[in-house]
Order: sequence, then C-alpha cells, then structure tokens
Amino acid sequence: MIQKDFISKDYAGQLEETDFGWQSPSNIALIKYWGKREIQIPANPSISFTLDNCHTKTWVTVSTKVQTAKEFSFEIFLDGASKPDFAPKIETFFKRVQIYLPFVNAYHFKIQTTNSFPHSSGIASSASGMSALALCFMSMENSLVPNMDQEYFYKKASFLSRLGSGSASRSIEGPLMVFGEHQDIAESSNLYGIKYQGELHKNFKNYQDTVLLVDVGEKKVSSTVGHDLVNGHPFASARFEQAHKNLSDLLYILKQGDLEAFVKVVESEALVLHAIMMSSQPYYLLLRPNTLRIIEKIWEYRANTASNLCFTLDAGANVHLLYPEAEKEAVLQFIKNELVVYCKNEQYICDQIGFGAKKL
Repeated sequence: MIQKDFISKDYAGQLEETDFGWQSPSNIALIKYWGKREIQIPANPSISFTLDNCHTKTWVTVSTKVQTAKEFSFEIFLDGASKPDFAPKIETFFKRVQIYLPFVNAYHFKIQTTNSFPHSSGIASSASGMSALALCFMSMENSLVPNMDQEYFYKKASFLSRLGSGSASRSIEGPLMVFGEHQDIAESSNLYGIKYQGELHKNFKNYQDTVLLVDVGEKKVSSTVGHDLVNGHPFASARFEQAHKNLSDLLYILKQGDLEAFVKVVESEALVLHAIMMSSQPYYLLLRPNTLRIIEKIWEYRANTASNLCFTLDAGANVHLLYPEAEKEAVLQFIKNELVVYCKNEQYICDQIGFGAKKL
C-alpha cells in the first residue's frame, strides 16, 4: 500500500461521545534501525520480538469540542495524573495524522494511559504508548466506516503509529514484526510494519526476554536526536548495508532454529547500535559500567554452560536477556545469583514474546 491509500474519505456520520480503549505491547528489535528520513521513514529495515507483559493501556474519551478551543483539543493523563509535558508530542502526532484522520480537530479527546512497567525504565514506552493511541483512533474511524477490512485496519494503525514513533509501527501484531523495505520480505514497507510471515522454528516459540534495569530515568539523549546524528555519519552507508545482510541472515536462522547463529547476529546488532552512537558528531555514550559487567558475565556464563542466553540493547544502558523457554529456570537463577547486583535497586522485569495489541 502507498501513502495516499490511508487518506480517509468523507465520513457519513459523527463520532459518539464514548470511550475507545486498547492495550498495546512494547517490542525489542533484533535487527536495529538507527537513522531515519523525513517523517519517520527508516534508513534500514528492522525486525523485532513483540513483548507480552510490558504493555500500555490507553483509553480515549470523545466529547464535544468547545468552539473557542485551539486547533487540537485534548488532555492527557498518566496513571490518573495530568501530564501536560506529554502534550507537545501528542500535538505533533495530531498534526501528522490529520490528513489521514480528518476528525481529530473536530472533537475533544481525554487520553488516559497507564504502563505495566515503570515509566523511563528503558522499556520502549513510546512504542507501546503511541501504538495504543493510534489503535484507539483507528477504532474511532472504524465506527465511522463499519465495513473496514481488518487487514487495512491493522496496516493503517501501524502507519499512524509510525508517525508518532517509528518503533511503534512494530507493536501492532506479533510475535515478530518487520518495519522497513527488505528484498527478501514480500510486502515489507517503509510506511508501516508487517507481521513476519516466514517459517519460525520451534526453538523460537515462546522466547523469553528479561530486562535488567541498570539505569532508571529519562534518556540522556533522545531517540530523535540520536537518529538525526546518523545523517552524515562516516559509517552510515556501510551500516545500512550490514543491517540488510544481517536481516537476510536472521530470516534463515529463524527458519532453521540455529540458536548459536542467532546469538551472534543479535549481540552484534546491539553493539553496532552503540558503536554508531559513540562515533557520531557529537558522540555520546549511553552504556554504563554495570551494562558492560553484565555483558561480560553473560559471555562467561555462556562459555561455562553452553547456554543460548544472549543480550540485546536499546538506546540506553539497560540489558535485554533473550533465551529459549527451556532455559528459563536456569537463567533466572543466574540472574538472581550473579546479575541482580548490577541492577538499579535490584530491579528486573520478566517478559516473553507476545502476539500483539488487544482491544479493551
């Protein structure tokens, strides 16, 4: 589908004054994208595990807009408390989606959201939050267009999610989502994420993700700034080529069930992401000493046990531990015995791959 396919036609009716609610998960990228072009177009394709326990619940209440209100009328609450500092991001989202959802400036919206994980914990709350919000607005449009095709509903939800946060495009379905055009993936797109349709070996069914919270707090460098710094980076073109190749390799690995090869690709991708950050101008470092200690402990554990435990990282200090369900008991014991000491207040979050957003 192309961009104009998501431009809505005139609606026959009006929205009722009611609530719309969705629960949407976070996700963790295996192949990373870092760098983007205009309006959230990725510089390279990515693929992610959809998470399960780490999710955002969002309800949007529609009501009559006061005539004197500005262009967009909304209020936003996190865990019941007003969050006016979220307003600029929501207003930017509304401006971007207005052409595709022309009713967004015709009503007042009360947005109430809550996360199943601590805010600023290093879990991708923008992915789960913006996708949940986009799905609520798609439910509104669906009420105006009752015969909407389900495939179109989810593609447009991902398309709109991308306009709020690029990674949010991968939080609509699961267990694996692809965002960005790739030569080996039919129907892959830079405009929205698609569900991975290839064969998935049993080794990757119900894969586990335990997040070690090394540094809890706001990011030192925003993702938007980080993505922008890739423009003009001396290694950018080579990195984009590498991402395409690594995704091709990973597609074969997911089919064959080669856990050792999976570890190599996923850990390499995580380290390259931070290498790009550390070699940008200006350069910056998001890893912390305890991040590195955890990585070294993982390598030591794997060498001593022949485990398939591996790590990946987002744009921060926290560490995602990925491992097969069969190793769950042993890995959790390893975390308690040797890794929890490196976590902020000994905090970690246990999760596993999930299957996408749910209507509330």
